[in-house]
Amino acid sequence: MRTDSSPQTIFRKDYTPPAFLVDTVELGFDLHPERTIVANRITLRQNPASKRRDIVLHGEDIELVQLRMNGQLLGKDDYLLDHATLTIKKAPAQVVLEIETLCAPVQNTTLSGLYVSNGNFFTQCEAEGFRRITFFPDRPDVMAKYTVMLRADKASYPVLLSNGNLIEQGDLDDGRHYAKWEDPFKKPSYLFALVAARLVCQEETFTLADGRDVLLQVWVEEGNLDKTDYAMQSLKNSIRWDEERFNLELDLDRFMIVAVGDFNMGAMENKGLNIFNTKFVLANPRTATDIDYAGIEAVVGHEYFHNWTGNRVTCRDWFQLSLKEGLTVFRDQEFSADMIGTDTGRAVTRIDQVRTLRQAQFPEDAGPMSHPVRPDSFVEINNFYTVTVYEKGAEVVRMYQTLLGRDGFRKGMDLYFKRHDGQAVECDDFRAAMADANGRDLGQFERWYSQAGTPVVTARTRYDAVKRNFDIILSQRCAPSAGQQDKLPFHIPVAVGLLGASGQDLPLTLEGGKHAKGATTIVLELTEQEQIFRFRNVDERPTPSILRDFSAPVVLEYDYTDDELLHLFSHDSDPVNRWEAGQRLAMERLLKLTAQVAAAGGSDANLKLDPTFINAQRAVLTDETLDAAFRELALILPSETIIAEQMDVVDPQAIHTARQFMRRTIGAALKEELIAQYHANQTPGDYSPDALSAGKRALKNLCLSYLMVAPDMAELKLAQQQFEKAGNMTDRSAALVAMIHSGAATGPYLQNFYEDFEGEALVVDKWFAMQAAAPTTNVAAVRQLMAHPAFTLKNPNRARSLIFNFTNANPSQFHAADGSAYDFWAEHVIKLDAINPQVAARLARAMDRWRRYAPALQAKMKQALEKVAARAKLSNDVLEVISKALAN
Repeated sequence: MRTDSSPQTIFRKDYTPPAFLVDTVELGFDLHPERTIVANRITLRQNPASKRRDIVLHGEDIELVQLRMNGQLLGKDDYLLDHATLTIKKAPAQVVLEIETLCAPVQNTTLSGLYVSNGNFFTQCEAEGFRRITFFPDRPDVMAKYTVMLRADKASYPVLLSNGNLIEQGDLDDGRHYAKWEDPFKKPSYLFALVAARLVCQEETFTLADGRDVLLQVWVEEGNLDKTDYAMQSLKNSIRWDEERFNLELDLDRFMIVAVGDFNMGAMENKGLNIFNTKFVLANPRTATDIDYAGIEAVVGHEYFHNWTGNRVTCRDWFQLSLKEGLTVFRDQEFSADMIGTDTGRAVTRIDQVRTLRQAQFPEDAGPMSHPVRPDSFVEINNFYTVTVYEKGAEVVRMYQTLLGRDGFRKGMDLYFKRHDGQAVECDDFRAAMADANGRDLGQFERWYSQAGTPVVTARTRYDAVKRNFDIILSQRCAPSAGQQDKLPFHIPVAVGLLGASGQDLPLTLEGGKHAKGATTIVLELTEQEQIFRFRNVDERPTPSILRDFSAPVVLEYDYTDDELLHLFSHDSDPVNRWEAGQRLAMERLLKLTAQVAAAGGSDANLKLDPTFINAQRAVLTDETLDAAFRELALILPSETIIAEQMDVVDPQAIHTARQFMRRTIGAALKEELIAQYHANQTPGDYSPDALSAGKRALKNLCLSYLMVAPDMAELKLAQQQFEKAGNMTDRSAALVAMIHSGAATGPYLQNFYEDFEGEALVVDKWFAMQAAAPTTNVAAVRQLMAHPAFTLKNPNRARSLIFNFTNANPSQFHAADGSAYDFWAEHVIKLDAINPQVAARLARAMDRWRRYAPALQAKMKQALEKVAARAKLSNDVLEVISKALAN
């Protein structure tokens, strides 16, 4: 058996090719919850690219029963076995290894490797879970063909699934049965999967573009079959979209999705057998919100698109993780936007992406866990499944499309697959394909992969009315980060437009530029520390619209006046920058209000909000020419987390008080308009998750939330009636959240909600989450909720719903002055670490930026961090996060 060892830092520069390659893997499983026997027969050959002759196999928390090499039984003196590896010294050039191991899936609470959930067997092998199943060179650049035999009790586990195609199945003696699966494509071990379970499925035959019929299946536990329609439709839409957009086709005879309630991630792209968190499969109008439906579509698309960007072409090592994840996030973003099908719909999805970057990725870039899109080192790879690798990685891919155009990007993708199908490659290989397919030098663009941090782009302008020239002067800088004191200039695409006095887009003529005649948006390529871009034939001083469609993941500094921002907020043809103008108007005021609250010792008694801003909000709210979905986003104030990012010293209480004052003031000033829009955006009839209906519900429920900041009896009645009469989960949960946040008595409504849905695990998660995020919920209330019989730390969804929502989505209570919530955080990081280190490490991230807070809070946060650090036998996952947080 294994024991933990001291953590070791892995460096990208130290990569060496594997000494041996694996051609075939034959796995046999005799599945039993307490004692599963795994027989593993692998054929290896020495790698021509390596001179080393040692075979190194990884293994963790498994027991070696016996080992044969080329038919000969090896004794303990024939190999070296330590806590993490099994090594055979000076092996022959051609080797057949037969390895028998034991594991106990029912005891595996890490949910990595082979584990049991609700009496069923599942696997999760990315990143390094396969080594918890059998000894193997568990690294992504070792790709092989797999044949898998599964044996289990038929009554307990009637469904036996693995990767690829089913080639044989039947009954065995003593009530057991078997299924044999063969995957025709080479894959790394992290893409292996098996399921042995009591499940039911929705299945359909689907005709591909080439005329082949394939079998699509969505497997769920009995009782959930009525919640699979949307996942199935999303899968079919994904297959068709990839055919049409990238000419990429499903390469197997069947494609399976399996939903499991205990899962560390959102989903996993195992070849042909995608295993999903139930959160991203199960939906019907009674239990799922519009956001849930959108999440299902995006995640089903994401995992399916991995079949090519991740599976057929995979990453050479885990430092290249964004090669598959950043690219596939971009693909699922484009898919979701295309599914809406309108320009405004695309813009709404883009705004959501920008909000995610500012809410989560920009803070990560500025914190102790900051790392490049392609990291240079790690202690625990599970800690690098981050918003930087995924969302910023997607922005890097998007910039290729911005620079090269949609057709140029497609040419680059075609060349990438032509060169690398069936290979494990690097981020540089993708960049080279983009460059070579388009005849572009993208050497400087590599810095987006190698340099950490968020670049700041500063813009200045000048207008020469005599010569009719308008200059935009752009400069860039990027703050130092760990190991990177001096940053070299990035290659930054900055999309710009110019607005005239009447709000129209001016036709652009860029001096020395190549662009379509009459173009109203041009992409400027900032490659130096500072550059001047001159527009000719500009008849009036324009208002610049800079960084349209958020063309690069940067912070833009430009000294807009209120009048300029109001002009953009009213007229900009680019919806993203129109939204951005409103966010800037709100942020300027929120920062001033926060400073006033802090100076007044926390009081909001003398705060004022100017009529100019309120009238701008009124104009957007009542503009019926704008989509409801856009109006809703335009009227959401910057979050408390995003406000905090703008402050040198964070005061969570002052931020909360200032933001609540602004919401309360808007609610009172626009009461008549908010009520009118609430009634105008009802969606009678049967529920549909389509973008138009979802947008109306979003605007209606935002209006309700404003009205409920300080409600009178009529407004409270409005929320109560919506809760009682709602025909869908979106409206019902929105009404309950509005009541909880208002501070009104909600006990009977919470009880009613729970009793209606206590058999629906995902809805119970919502019940915990909405209470955890309420500013009326303190740490004592969270502890009380943890005593509820429905709560368990062992289920990641349940832990995230309560504990994570409290620590990450309720900053005013988490950062209570007495520090009690920090003690709560430390206690549960330690408890979770003993159960599931991956989940514990995610929770640990809630405190990694403690140095940005006021000194009194800092001292208490540091004590809590040191309490965790002092714990014996911390996992590498948590130790890496805590160590980096405490390091200078």
